[in-house]
Amino acid sequence: MTKCIQARFRFAKHFRREVVGEFSGGAMTSDGGALLLREADQKMNLLARFSQCFLDGRNPDLIEHPVEQMLAQRIYGLALGYEDLNDHEQLRHDPVLGVLAGKAEPGEQALAGKSTLNRMELGDGRPDRYKKITFWRDALDDLLVDVFLEAHTAAPEQIVLDIDTTDLALHGEQEGRFYHGYYDHYCYLPLYVFAGEQVLCARLRSSNIDPSAGSRKEIERIVQHIRGRWPEVTIVLRGDSGFCREELMAWCEAHQVEYVFGMARNPLLEKRVAEALEQARQQWEQTRQPARVFVEFEHETVSGTWSRRRRVVVKAEHIDGKSNPRFVVTSLGAEAWAARQLYEDLYCARGDMENRIKEQFALFADRVSAATMRANQLRLYLSVMAYTLVCGLRRLGLHATQLASAQVGTIRLRLLKIGAQIRVTVRKIWVEMSSSFPLQNVFSQAFQQLRC
Repeated sequence: MTKCIQARFRFAKHFRREVVGEFSGGAMTSDGGALLLREADQKMNLLARFSQCFLDGRNPDLIEHPVEQMLAQRIYGLALGYEDLNDHEQLRHDPVLGVLAGKAEPGEQALAGKSTLNRMELGDGRPDRYKKITFWRDALDDLLVDVFLEAHTAAPEQIVLDIDTTDLALHGEQEGRFYHGYYDHYCYLPLYVFAGEQVLCARLRSSNIDPSAGSRKEIERIVQHIRGRWPEVTIVLRGDSGFCREELMAWCEAHQVEYVFGMARNPLLEKRVAEALEQARQQWEQTRQPARVFVEFEHETVSGTWSRRRRVVVKAEHIDGKSNPRFVVTSLGAEAWAARQLYEDLYCARGDMENRIKEQFALFADRVSAATMRANQLRLYLSVMAYTLVCGLRRLGLHATQLASAQVGTIRLRLLKIGAQIRVTVRKIWVEMSSSFPLQNVFSQAFQQLRC
């Protein structure tokens, strides 16, 4: 049968003019702004070091797609909003992604397809005919801390580490899947550690564990690495009540790490602050506005699970006609941090970490559909590297611009998604971006700041 291809499309007229469409625009891309990500990577030297954390067991004479190019292809794809390997069946011919990944002849040399990328992600280091690529987890963990250290030109006086966990829903029979009653579904329970907007740890875990499981080991590793560079820096660890555990607090006290953790309330604690709660209730009765009274005391557990008495700060709040007490335990003294200041200025600031975790989902950290936990841990690393790359663009290129505090999804949508026509000549690769792009001044400023 004759195959008919419509080459020209005559749409409804616009006043007296005809509206005609054709697929004749040449090589084009919707991701022209991604070249800024490439500049950020050049400045940070991130993806080259990331690829050095992998072992490629393939025959060098038969390699068409080096590990560094495949990782770059995958990470740039996530940053640009392409969450699935299936997307790369079309993206492998995109000339801009070819430039980003490092192909010598972008547009002519195709990038890796979905099957090749899948074999890279499923490699586990064991002899296999197809899956011959694996990674060193310790090296990847160290790289995240190194990137954080390199972001500072001088040692800061104090850094605050935020620790938290979240749920990654599972819809298959993945290794390590368990039903979590609180989240009401099968999931993984990854552990994250951030310092400001920079991620220092992303550890995939099963969900049949305590939220703090493994946290002491991760904090010990990170603190040791940081103090190897900055031996005098003050470190404050901050987390919710899921991390208020004797093992973690005792380790912090023994290694000069300050902490402030949320603390689950119980009848005994509420009884100790009954007077403050009544005072807050009376204030609410008078003003009908949320009332807060701050108190503190030295506390030790009745069961003896704590090895020592510790300072507990309480926000005795009355709101909407009911009591709303909140407790935090800390190693910080009252002379440095008064009760209200400790709670409102230090502890509550950890809420910003929720935004950082949401950004991981914007970069598809929840795409953990591989069969093994090791493969899903690699996917988590890929998402974290995409975040680190966009975070680097935000930190190095977008400061003092209107996108200086924008989330990664906004940066992608407003700055990276630029329509462009591509022309490859002998001497140049022309990326002719839309002349109607509204943030040309932000793009130009980011480019100049990345180049300085």
